[in-house]
Amino acid sequence: MSYHLIDVVQQLGHPQLLVIGDLILDRYVWGDAERISQEAPVILLRQDHEEMRLGGAANVANMIRGLDAGVTIAGIVGRDSDGEELHASLTNAGVDCSTVLVDPSRPTTVKVRFIGKAQSRHPHQILRVDRESRHALSAELEDEFINRILVQLDGHHAVLISDYSKGVCTPRVLRTVIDAAKAKGIPVLVDPGPKANYTDYVGATAITPNRLETKLATGLEVRTTDDAFAAGRQLVETLQLEHAFVTLDKDGIALSLADGSSELFPTRKREVYDITGAGDMVLAMIGVGLADGLSPQDLCRLANIAGGLEVERIGVVAISRQEILGDLLGGSRKVHEKMSEADELARLVDARKQLGQKVVFTNGCFDLLHAGHVQYLQEAAALGDCLIVAINSDASVRRLKGPTRPVISQQQRAMMLAALECVDHAVVFDADTPLELLEQLRPNVLVKGGTTAVIVGRELVESYGGEVCTLSEVPNVSTTRIVSSIRERRDAA
Repeated sequence: MSYHLIDVVQQLGHPQLLVIGDLILDRYVWGDAERISQEAPVILLRQDHEEMRLGGAANVANMIRGLDAGVTIAGIVGRDSDGEELHASLTNAGVDCSTVLVDPSRPTTVKVRFIGKAQSRHPHQILRVDRESRHALSAELEDEFINRILVQLDGHHAVLISDYSKGVCTPRVLRTVIDAAKAKGIPVLVDPGPKANYTDYVGATAITPNRLETKLATGLEVRTTDDAFAAGRQLVETLQLEHAFVTLDKDGIALSLADGSSELFPTRKREVYDITGAGDMVLAMIGVGLADGLSPQDLCRLANIAGGLEVERIGVVAISRQEILGDLLGGSRKVHEKMSEADELARLVDARKQLGQKVVFTNGCFDLLHAGHVQYLQEAAALGDCLIVAINSDASVRRLKGPTRPVISQQQRAMMLAALECVDHAVVFDADTPLELLEQLRPNVLVKGGTTAVIVGRELVESYGGEVCTLSEVPNVSTTRIVSSIRERRDAA
């Protein structure tokens, strides 16, 4: 678990971003692929429902709003109902559309996907129909578009260019915007178009090509990490960038910097349900972080998480900061990452509470972990969203249990508890009671076993509205019994 990244997400500001690019409306027609038509050898789709989603630069803007940053969108729509619907959807999402212009000579770009389910299951795309124009803006409209963008620059912390090669990101638009933003110290992040002339992006701050786009730009096949580093360094040098983010799908992001260094940021293995929108989510996350002044390394780490969460969803879904924070808190189950110092744990508990999670706390010596402990901890974990187990230090156990205890050292006890699936955090404390730790963490629920006559911390927890719960013990199972049994057998041998 990255405590640093948790702090980064919690401290992330609310910058204003200017997104420039091709606005796309995605329509999905869902239905049952019942049979082959009698009129022709084609699938007959009985329509069930239809939905609309934002695509292209519009989707990037929507995802930035999902990350709780401000967005102004600059793009072109046609004079048609699709353009009106796209404009309305962006406005409803809280996007400033004052730099969206109407071009009567072109239709709004629309992609219609027909999704068929065979025997009411296993949906697959049957056909995609695109309605678009790829011709460049007229000189008159290009002038107006550039002027509108230049007026907007001063109020923004970063510029994102989402180029889908539909004729909006013309060479003159790109050159003018990049130069003007650079003169004002505003970073420019580019997601290149499929038919891009990469020299148009010279002087941008950074670029986010995937494997194929990187090959088209550099001529280098990107099969390995070293390939990605070589291509990234070439992009940085030839395009005069500060850094290049080469996205490698399941392998993560290869970062190359202007000083010649490169680093791979691998992503965690996830269940992939739909890759649609993952690239836009990566661009949005990097853009928001870039606008807020995060390091390129942290941009890669957060982009991996945001993109990973996106592929776990069906369809295009805007990922929130809360979801990223939740993934950071619960995504990794490595034992050493569940073992925390008190100050680190306090920050994690605060983050969990901000997500609305119910924090459960219990404590004990947990010397010689046994079935009674496991059952007790599983029952405690079921009372909330996060279970913290506080463990008496070796010195504390000796004071409480005598000089022959503990049998197992505090580090090993903490490791064994952290290895349990039901335990989210394990922390060692040196006092005889956990009262000081309770005051620092202020959990929602304090849990103790049924053998405890006096529950230390009850008054404190109840004073701020927390709960105190007593769980029943597993009969005839205890560390003391086990230790006594071992000693009796040793003595009898």
